Amino acid sequence: MIDSLLKFLDASPVNFLAVKNIAAELDKAGYRHLNPAEALGNVKAGDRFYVTKNDSSIYAFQIGARPLAEAGFRLLCAHCDSPTFRIKPNAEMTCEGGIVKLNTEVYGGPIMSTWFDRPLTLAGRVILRGSDALHPRTMLIHIQRPLLQISNLAIHFNRQVNDGVKLSRQKDVLPLLGIISDELERGNLLMNVIVEELNKQEHVDRSDILDFDLYLADTAPACTFGVHNEFISSGRLDDLSMCYAGLTALLHTPATDTTQVLAIFDNEETGSQTKQGAGSPFLASMLKRICFAQSGSEEAFYQAIEQAFMISADNAHGWHPNYNEKYDPTNHPQLGGGPVIKFNAAQKYASDAVTAAVFARICEEAGVPCQRFVNHSDVAGGSTLGNILASSLPLRGVDMGNAVLAMHSCRETGSVADHEYCVKAFERFFEM
Repeated sequence: MIDSLLKFLDASPVNFLAVKNIAAELDKAGYRHLNPAEALGNVKAGDRFYVTKNDSSIYAFQIGARPLAEAGFRLLCAHCDSPTFRIKPNAEMTCEGGIVKLNTEVYGGPIMSTWFDRPLTLAGRVILRGSDALHPRTMLIHIQRPLLQISNLAIHFNRQVNDGVKLSRQKDVLPLLGIISDELERGNLLMNVIVEELNKQEHVDRSDILDFDLYLADTAPACTFGVHNEFISSGRLDDLSMCYAGLTALLHTPATDTTQVLAIFDNEETGSQTKQGAGSPFLASMLKRICFAQSGSEEAFYQAIEQAFMISADNAHGWHPNYNEKYDPTNHPQLGGGPVIKFNAAQKYASDAVTAAVFARICEEAGVPCQRFVNHSDVAGGSTLGNILASSLPLRGVDMGNAVLAMHSCRETGSVADHEYCVKAFERFFEM
């Protein structure tokens, strides 16, 4: 199970590739890829299908034996984006000596210093000329070699570097791409790399490339470490580990009385307010269409909502042994201690006493431990999918995740045992 997770993490450096890899697993399991622009047709018990939005979010459905209006659905949601750096348009900046660096824009809230002095690469999508202006083509790329690096300033020029340094998002985090070897490369170095990479898949004319969404990614593979290999080290554990746990549970669970839904959203790290984010009505409209196709009644959708339950799966802050003062004195989850229910009095999480009790019982029935997390009252916390989604789909839900260290670092740390626990809990949830 852990080897499969590590392979998934390595193959999914950006949201687009995560969705592609999840879709490939669903295809192998017999799920049909539906175009949301087309009519759903008849929906019956046992049907398995999925839809995508923007190539960066994916929604899988396994229809239960009982009508949605009677049994509702079991919704497990996570997000596939992670903090990184986006390549800006007109990105090449040629410097003295012909050194070329790339102009970047921060995506989300990364710990920027963790991206320094490590081999990086590019991954994302390239948009090409299509059959007409409204329908361009998309190709995904993941350059499988060290290509760039953000280099630190030597300590000799910055004696205060170990005392904490404020980093400029415009100046300090621009990666080196290469050195121009002849004048024909000036202004073309990045595009040459893109064309070369695309031509490994099919012949592409440079003139057909219209735009791109490209991001920096670490080239170091995911791994386990520790005396007993009990820890996981990788970028993007937040939140790809939850995506993969949800996918694993869905594929391991046969059809039941209740409809099972796996929703993997994009853009959580920037607020979710996009057509492919949790703030979009897209999932609600798909569920409404499924209910209508099944029953012929729109009322069935509203009945299904009242019978439904949501797990919003987004990783939690694990207790760090070097920074005990940052954590709540009585609610600081440990790595290896099981899934974590997240609470917040300001309603940044969807959990309340009722939904927390539901999830704790699910863990109990799955035979896994369960923990609770609340922020230290003097330390502000973040938000996640649950309450955003619940504002458009008013269903019961809980926010949870596995405990991780160094959240939003280029390299996060999680627990092998927690991943296994989480899959068991999710499988039990889908079985109910």
